[in-house]
Amino acid sequence: MTPQDFIQKWGPGGPAHGLNEEQGAQSHFLDLCELLGVPKPGSEAGYLFEEKNSVIGGRTGYADVFRRGAFAWENKAPGKNLDAALKQLLSYSLALSNPPILVVCDRLTIRIHTQFTGHPSETHTVLLAELDQPAKLALLRRIWTAPESFRPKKTSRDITEAAARSFATLAEGLRKRGPAKETDPQGWQTHADEVAHFLTQCLFCFFAEDVGLLPGRMFEGLVNNRKLTSDKLTGGLRNLFSVMRDGGLYGNDDIPWFNGGLFKTIKVPPLTVLDMTELRNAAGLNWSAIDVSIFGTLFERGLDPGKRSQLGAHYTDPATIERIVEPVLKRPLLQVWKQLVSVLQALLAKSTKKGDKNYKAAQVKFIGGLDQLKDFRVLDPACGSGNFLFMGLKALKDIEHQSHIEAAALGLDREADLVTGPHNMLGLELNEYAAELARVTVWIGELQWRLLHGYEFKTNPVLEPLDHIECRDALLTFGACGAAPVEADWPKASVVMGNPPFLGDKMMRSELGDAYTDTLRQVYKDRVPGGADMVMFWFEKARSQIEKTGLYAAGLVATNSIRQRGNRPVIERIQKTTRIYEAWADMPWVNQGAAVRVSLVCFGQATQGARLVSRHEEVVG
Repeated sequence: MTPQDFIQKWGPGGPAHGLNEEQGAQSHFLDLCELLGVPKPGSEAGYLFEEKNSVIGGRTGYADVFRRGAFAWENKAPGKNLDAALKQLLSYSLALSNPPILVVCDRLTIRIHTQFTGHPSETHTVLLAELDQPAKLALLRRIWTAPESFRPKKTSRDITEAAARSFATLAEGLRKRGPAKETDPQGWQTHADEVAHFLTQCLFCFFAEDVGLLPGRMFEGLVNNRKLTSDKLTGGLRNLFSVMRDGGLYGNDDIPWFNGGLFKTIKVPPLTVLDMTELRNAAGLNWSAIDVSIFGTLFERGLDPGKRSQLGAHYTDPATIERIVEPVLKRPLLQVWKQLVSVLQALLAKSTKKGDKNYKAAQVKFIGGLDQLKDFRVLDPACGSGNFLFMGLKALKDIEHQSHIEAAALGLDREADLVTGPHNMLGLELNEYAAELARVTVWIGELQWRLLHGYEFKTNPVLEPLDHIECRDALLTFGACGAAPVEADWPKASVVMGNPPFLGDKMMRSELGDAYTDTLRQVYKDRVPGGADMVMFWFEKARSQIEKTGLYAAGLVATNSIRQRGNRPVIERIQKTTRIYEAWADMPWVNQGAAVRVSLVCFGQATQGARLVSRHEEVVG
């Protein structure tokens, strides 16, 4: 088949143009294979038409064509919505082992969407009328012959690092125009806080725009409008933030109600020509592809003047954080789901038709399992800018998504939307910059996950309030003037995960002051020895939560000094009231930009036996 033959057959007025979706899907694809000279479905294992799987909302659907490890293809009739077709494919992708290329086609347009893990998604479009061009034919042929060639050169980490550098430059310039730190420290701090809050609002706007939450690329258009003076741009940003806070019209566009608290306070600083140029540079990045697992750390370094020197330094690999997330959160929840699947299978084996007594009982059991996920709470009591919270959120959503797919494969109805989300994440953080970034990290993580898995964004509001990520001391509560400080309460949670501050016994006094250190040791004197490192207070607090509040498990990071005599009583106390079931004594970590060696310790009422990845007597006793 020649390009001209193909165009004439499938183009407007051609003999095949009027075929409906079902009639034309396979014959169009076979003709395309013939035109490109590539293998046809059925010619090899894992390459076939209509790979059955389940989709959102209880429906069973098909990827029209699937080639394992290469692509999934969805065909539509001419003029159908290809954006909706892409969402449909995204909802299949986990069941299809996440193919790196997703193709949607309405026979007049072929869109190639890349989905390589750790890389931004890119789109390539080929029109029917362009199939007489050798370059376009070569592009399509690569889907079969060289799918790896579609992998974008830049990674999501590259984009995140570039965005963080750009915002660090902006923050430094804006801070310099405030009060002098030496002569007005309070005024300087207030100004620095306002700068950080404004830039956090901007970075969220860039992301919201790139995922389609802000229509018409209005934020980019605003900062790129070179006719605007500084005063007019400042006013325009102020107006946009106000509409995002409340919802409503901005010009001719209807802006969704974002809420969440991010736009509660609006104070846009005066912007110079250099500031506006840096904002324009940032607008050119693909913000939808930022790596949320490192986002908070990198932006905190740029926005917090106390951490500016850490820019460009190392950051902890998310795979290392996963060593805690997997045994503390994922493994037990997946075990619960596996047990529930056995119950569902037994009930459905007795069911003779959809809707009978046993089917309804299975559906109720499935919804009950989802309710358990809805009620699950992850607490990071030293959450920083939200790395552990994001990893926990992603793990919960992945588990729920998997449960929907597997339940549908058993014949049950899937729910229309997910029950897990930002409400599952709890945090405590003393640093105001970090606490706000932790909230934004969770919001962006939720939105990005939905985008990548084909779920609609929530509306009214777009952002759930995150008051449960609190900016306060995790160890002490200071009452009214003259009242003695007491032990701080932690919110009730299912699991605790985190990376508490690395301060040794002697460093505590130089960093925190004698008064705070003495008070802390006095409040915890019967539970934490006087010479213990600061991190051990978090270990004791988590142990106490397991003993008194039903906390299931905890996974915390500690320096290697956990093995020293001053810290041992805390570990021994943990072993008396619960157990250490997984530990690593010597792992690489990054603390304030510096590479260090740490211990990772998971303890609590794990469902399986005392499994240890590495047994070290110094850690596990």
